[in-house]
Amino acid sequence: MSAKLQKGLTLIELMVVIAVIGILGALALPAYQDYTVRAKASEMLLAANGCKTAVTEAISSASGADVSAILPKACDSQTSKYVSSVSVDGNGVITVTGNHEALRGSTSASANAIALTPLQSGDTAINGSSDGGKAISGWRCGPATSNPLPAKYLPASCKAS
Repeated sequence: MSAKLQKGLTLIELMVVIAVIGILGALALPAYQDYTVRAKASEMLLAANGCKTAVTEAISSASGADVSAILPKACDSQTSKYVSSVSVDGNGVITVTGNHEALRGSTSASANAIALTPLQSGDTAINGSSDGGKAISGWRCGPATSNPLPAKYLPASCKAS
């Protein structure tokens, strides 16, 4: 009896390996795409950092209680590859709107806004018409009320807030 030594892979073994790699790739691709959108959305939060400082300064250094007219002018809107606009309302809520084509590719979805709300104490939001001169204890981050970015695309730092 002569024993045959096998050198290399058989065709069946090769096909099984390719099928396993294909299945793993099909499972990983959607998670990777969500990850890249979250990374791009992180730039939206970075664009709001300067605005957060300006809003905090405007509220805490105000001489009167009504700062609702001052807050919308607290910071300039800025744009970048992933950010379409940054705006502030009369209560100091910063809304960062993302460029949906750059964030998620050429989709028709236009829901790409993140809101940062200044908090007076605990979970109580600042009221622009009565909280001037008070300190801001923190910020709440999340999807905006108008055109909200889906929660699965929010950066990790925004989900925890």
